[in-house]
Amino acid sequence: MNTAYGFFLAQGTQVPSNWLLYVLIPVGIAVIIFLIFFIKYFSLWLQAFMTKADVGIFDLIGMTLRKVNATTIVRSKIMAVQAGIPLRTRDLEAHYLAGGNVPRVIRSLIAADRANIKLDYRTATGIDLAGRDVQDAVHTSVNPKVIDCPDPKKGRETVDGVSKDGIQLKAKARITVRTNIERLVGGATEETIIARVGEGIVSTIGSATSHKEVLANPDSISKTVLAKGLDAGSAFEILSIDIAEVSVGENIGAKLQGDQAEADKRVAQAKAEERRAAAVAREQDMKALTQENRAKVVLAEAEIPLAMAYAFREGKLGIMDYYSMRNIMADTSMRESISERTKGKEEHGKTM
Repeated sequence: MNTAYGFFLAQGTQVPSNWLLYVLIPVGIAVIIFLIFFIKYFSLWLQAFMTKADVGIFDLIGMTLRKVNATTIVRSKIMAVQAGIPLRTRDLEAHYLAGGNVPRVIRSLIAADRANIKLDYRTATGIDLAGRDVQDAVHTSVNPKVIDCPDPKKGRETVDGVSKDGIQLKAKARITVRTNIERLVGGATEETIIARVGEGIVSTIGSATSHKEVLANPDSISKTVLAKGLDAGSAFEILSIDIAEVSVGENIGAKLQGDQAEADKRVAQAKAEERRAAAVAREQDMKALTQENRAKVVLAEAEIPLAMAYAFREGKLGIMDYYSMRNIMADTSMRESISERTKGKEEHGKTM
């Protein structure tokens, strides 16, 4: 009060009668605001103070101004402190503002610490911001999970392969995997593991000489597939591959041979039809050629009377020669007539 009074005297102005109000009102407003925040965050501050989480009242007020959920940060910090994991409040706020799930990250760090799994805060927040469930990753590292191959959700029940003897085999496998946290960011997901194992099963069945070998030793599939290192570049470590079921499907080899035989038959039929068409065309050509030759014979026979007349005029053909030729022609005609009647009687007897 003396200081305020001295201020007015130093300025050479008259001291107002209500100068005390100019001092008390701002101070009162500040005190009221502080009390409001203190009352609002007293419970959180008390929790932090009692658990030695090192979160002051001004830190809580700053979180409100930065639009950070103070309850989430304080309780996460308390969990970390109680678990013996040193973390800064600023780091928790930064992850919250980046859109991360702070409580899930803290729980994953605690679970990893209890299970002696190497996981630092930076890696955990990176996994969380990458869209992966960091808590589930830690849980899977501690408690491996089983993946069905093929995935029933995709609509397939079995992985189908064909052995060298043409018999189809239908197999189901179960893959036991553990999360590899170091490769979780950027590593292949479960779908890749399922696809690789399915490919390995088909390849192993296809390399078997007989389907009986696979039925007798189904573990040969899992051993062969597991030896290929299918978890390379993935976010998981394959612990085991177990063949749950192997059943016999269709005889693909026989079916393919039947299809091939049917195709060969159709090709042969097409070629035979082609030859038949060529034969029919040849027959028609021969008929046309026969008619052409008959026409030539008719033309040649038409020239006989002219030749005979010319021979008579030249004296090269006598009358006796002419009658002798006529007798031969008549005899030939008679023989042809008798032959035709005999042939007709024989055909009639066969029909009877």
